[in-house]
Order: sequence, then C-alpha cells, then structure tokens
Amino acid sequence: MKDKRITKLAERLIHHSVQLQPKERILIRGHINMKPLLKELIDETYRIGAYPYVELEDDEISRHLLKGNVKEQLDTLSQWTLRKYTDIDAIIIISSEEYDAELADVPAERHRLHGEAMKSSTLFYVNNRRWVLLNYPTVRLAQKAGMSFRRYEDFLLNVCTMDYGKMEVALKPLKQLMERTEKVRIVSPGTNLTFSIKGMPAVICAGKNNLPDGEVFTAPVKESVHGRVAFNTPSTYQGITFRDIVLTIQKGKITKAVSNQNSKMNEILDVDEGSRFIGEFALGINPYIMEPMDDILFDEKICGSLHLTPGQAYQEADNGNRSSTHWDMVLIQRPEYGGGDIYFDDILIRRDGIFMLPELSALNPNLLK
Repeated sequence: MKDKRITKLAERLIHHSVQLQPKERILIRGHINMKPLLKELIDETYRIGAYPYVELEDDEISRHLLKGNVKEQLDTLSQWTLRKYTDIDAIIIISSEEYDAELADVPAERHRLHGEAMKSSTLFYVNNRRWVLLNYPTVRLAQKAGMSFRRYEDFLLNVCTMDYGKMEVALKPLKQLMERTEKVRIVSPGTNLTFSIKGMPAVICAGKNNLPDGEVFTAPVKESVHGRVAFNTPSTYQGITFRDIVLTIQKGKITKAVSNQNSKMNEILDVDEGSRFIGEFALGINPYIMEPMDDILFDEKICGSLHLTPGQAYQEADNGNRSSTHWDMVLIQRPEYGGGDIYFDDILIRRDGIFMLPELSALNPNLLK
C-alpha cells in the first residue's frame, strides 16, 4: 500500500522547496533504494508540465572512483558537471545511506582533490539554482538514530512534511535580531567563545534547501572568533565518526583541535588554510528533532542547538573564508545536555535552549509545533 506521506513529501519538494514551474528542467539525484520517492517526484514533475532528469548514485562505486582519482580526471568531471548544472533550473539531492563508513579508507588527499575540483560546480548550483537536500529512510540511518526502521521512517516523513510556512514566519524576528547584532558570546560546559557577526547577513532556513529544516545561519567576522568550544554530539565526516570535539580558537584560527580521532581530525583541518577558520554560525530550532542522530541534516536543526562550521562560508553570508572543507559541528544547550547561554551584545537571548526575548518566544518548542 502506498504511503500518502511519500506523495505529500514529493509535493512539498516540488512546490515549496524548489518551486518548480511548467517547462522547467529539474535534476533528481539519489540512490536506487529511494525509488518510491523518485517515482512520485517524476510523476509530480510531469503533472505540472516540467521535465525531470534522473541521476542514480552508488557509494561503493564512488569509493572506487575516489581512491584513484587524479586532477586531470577530476577537471574533466568538473567541466561536465558544471555544464549539466548550467542546463537545469532546479535540483533535488536525496541521500539514502546504507553504510556510513564506505568512504572511511579513502585518503584525505583524495577527498581534498575531489572537493577542490568539484567546488566550482557545487558553488554554481548552490548560488545560482534552486536546490534542496534531504535523506530517504534506510535501515542504516535508522540504526544510527537508535530507532527501529518503522519508527525512523515515521519520524523522517513526519518531520519533513511539517508546516514550514509557519516556521518561516516565526524565524523572521531572529533573522532581524542577528542582523542588528555585533557581538556573540556562547557559554556552556567547557565552552566560552566570543565573536562578531557585525554586518553579516542572516539567512532563514525553513524547508527551501534542506528537509528537515529549522535554523538561521550567518558567519562570524573571520578573525574575530576567540575562545574554546566543546561540542557534545558525534560528527561523522569523510566516513569517520568524531566524538568529544574541542576546538581552541585564536584570532579566528583553530589553534588546537582534539577529539577521539586527533590525528585524522587535524589531517582534515590541515587540507587547506581555510579549514581552520569558521565559515558558518547557526542556531537550530526544529521542535521535532530533539536528540542527535549522527546525521548532520537532522543534528544541525536540533531544538536548542547551535553549530559552528570550520571551512567554506556560504555566499549568502560570506565572511570571505574559502576551503574545500565544510564541517558542521553541533552543540546542544538544553539542560539534559549540560545547558548553556547565548548572548547577543551582552543580552541573554537563549538559556538552556529556550529563547528569553518575547519577540523570539514563537520559536520555543511548545509554540512552534
């Protein structure tokens, strides 16, 4: 029996996220195991008179390609990919991970080569095309989340089809406040960090580029970040799961980075100069996402969280940092995770995950649901 939520999700992606119009061309990228959603997306695209194109992916094949890639090969691939993105109006990217360590034995240098080569084509579609990224439920993702597959499937489909229009309205006062703010201070167990966001745009994320969604992001002034931050969620990057990450930052640069994988972590942070500077700062507010799942699409939107990102800044909130790295690291500040405060210009705006200012109260979980 067909799950009506899959149909609803396809409609949400086509109409709310990428806002596809008749005669436009859309690329749908994903794995073969997300066929039910793929079929719904194709049917909905045809229904409105637009043109779907499909690109299927396989992590095992990607691993074999990555382990042998060279610059000349990747330059050709980048040119082909850029031409492809030039020819489309929108793109839907769906991950349906079966095994998260598939790429763990690929050397960091190969990841760097691939990231550098594909950066121009990726930035082109991110900055010039309508796009959205989401996960499709798999047994592996359910295991990472600590849920049965059925429970995880219900959770994912419910959170991806929530009322993102309501969320978008509720996030506007936070965006306006961030754009008026100069100094940010973050205090949590093991964390005391300050930086400036003066003059930086703040961007609402409410179902247009990610599903699930629920954040406002900006970027710190590049060399203003100073202090120490201890993250309390696991973070899988390049197929390796990092835990107990602690960063010491001086004049914007990560001068010390420790975790359960010190050597590998510092190898990643040394791939280029920009990897040791912060390219993004965001607050997560989704009331349906409460616990870390080691899945950044979910974890960066956790209710009462924030994340900081060593590496590339987004064009919409650009502090000038350039890198092949973009590594979101999440700190949850609700009481059961140790609590914590966020100050904007020395005014307490959030304590233990709850917004304190009246104009931000609609973002608290009891009202946003």
